[in-house]
Amino acid sequence: MSVRVRFAPSPTGFLHIGGLRTALYNYLFARHHDGTFVLRIEDTDQSRYVEGAEQDIIDSLEWTGMEIDEGPGKGGDFGPYRQSERKDIYHKYAEQLIEQGQAYYAFDTVDEIDEMRERLKKSGNPSPKYDAITRQSMKNSLTLPQDEVEKRLEDGDEYVVRLKVPRKETIRFEDEIRGHVSFDTEGLDDQVLLKSDGMPTYHLANVVDDHTMEITHVIRGEEWLSSTPKHILLYDAFGWEAPKMAHLPLIMSPSGGKLSKRKAESEGIPVNTKDYIKGNYEPDALVNFLAYLGWSPGDDSEIHDLKELCELFTLDRVSKGGAVFNYKKLMWYNENYIREHSVEELKPRVEALLREEGYEIPSDEFLTKVIELLQERVSKIDEFVSMGAFFFEAPEEYDEKALKKWKDDSPVILKAYRDKIEELPEEEFEAVTLKDKIKETIEEHDVGFGKLMMPLRVAVSGQGFGPDLTPALELIGKEEVLRRIDIALERL
Repeated sequence: MSVRVRFAPSPTGFLHIGGLRTALYNYLFARHHDGTFVLRIEDTDQSRYVEGAEQDIIDSLEWTGMEIDEGPGKGGDFGPYRQSERKDIYHKYAEQLIEQGQAYYAFDTVDEIDEMRERLKKSGNPSPKYDAITRQSMKNSLTLPQDEVEKRLEDGDEYVVRLKVPRKETIRFEDEIRGHVSFDTEGLDDQVLLKSDGMPTYHLANVVDDHTMEITHVIRGEEWLSSTPKHILLYDAFGWEAPKMAHLPLIMSPSGGKLSKRKAESEGIPVNTKDYIKGNYEPDALVNFLAYLGWSPGDDSEIHDLKELCELFTLDRVSKGGAVFNYKKLMWYNENYIREHSVEELKPRVEALLREEGYEIPSDEFLTKVIELLQERVSKIDEFVSMGAFFFEAPEEYDEKALKKWKDDSPVILKAYRDKIEELPEEEFEAVTLKDKIKETIEEHDVGFGKLMMPLRVAVSGQGFGPDLTPALELIGKEEVLRRIDIALERL
């Protein structure tokens, strides 16, 4: 049997980082087993549909290098792949359950259901449900005479279809990550399968689609674990074999609890995949980081590209406990992948970002040297621009933190250095010579390196940190370096 998995997001918002990890684990599992990775859009809740969300999901998968085998826009033998286009299929299966006596029509209004709940609360039931007991006193095809049911259907009365959940049964299943799981049906309500607008609920659509699309493994977030007994009941009612289930651990916030949108924002963690795309993160780094957020290959290795992860990934190495989102670790991965890229690979991306900011690039050779000087310093590709802007234009302002190091004797020492390098012929304005002149100056003034290096760096770059200073001075050139030092001496 060949493995078929699906990533089935709802287009009710932009793709959350937790959703991207679910997609990744499905993708890795499919590729590891030479299986099929299906994208299915679960858009049955039309009231919460967000314009552009489906395209955002597709763009996010593409950006990370996860290629879908079947799905919207891609086609396949099991389409359509949007639930809103599969309404007739769900109706057929809902009718089948009604005919088998495992589902029923319920005609109760919202007010009548609220009334039932209030009544039961008053009589001491803390969480009343529409279940095996309460259904007996409600308006449905189990309590109403057959001719009245038919008349209501003919008259177009509003109804929902509910699953007839058995009373006092235990549902057991094996979870590929959690092992043996069991639930009592006593805690379940008679789940709505078809809503009054004719759209299926998540539960019916999910089970029908997974069966008809021949999905072999359902790999999804832990938040769906409590829905699984309802799904198992549906599989049993249809007489179908359920796919294997695997529920992934939650992604936790560094401050504890689930990484919600609100928590992520307060902790400076980008929460949607599009924020990572817009923020110029390395897709390989995010993929590598997310793979290790709840899984490990069982050794000390940490750096693996998508292809290697596909070879290594197995569900038995996924942890049960929640995984904490460590932003510093993500940045470590990001730095690592930037270091791994060749200058030629980085160049078109850096060039595009510089031009976007309106910088003119003197030559290809100049850009190559800028990238070489900054590559070991930056954490993200856009820092080539923020940290390297001074290569392309003189600083208009000076970093306040760095200015604290500008002391009373700074102008004297900096001026002495300026006069030394002014005497150098153009061809000797090189990093090695410039460094020698720094040594000469500090020895003459009997001070440490920092006493000259910091004012010099501030004068030329406006920053208190950055690439190796003397090669940077060489690249900027004698005339411009002298001009910047003069401006700083005048302004500071």
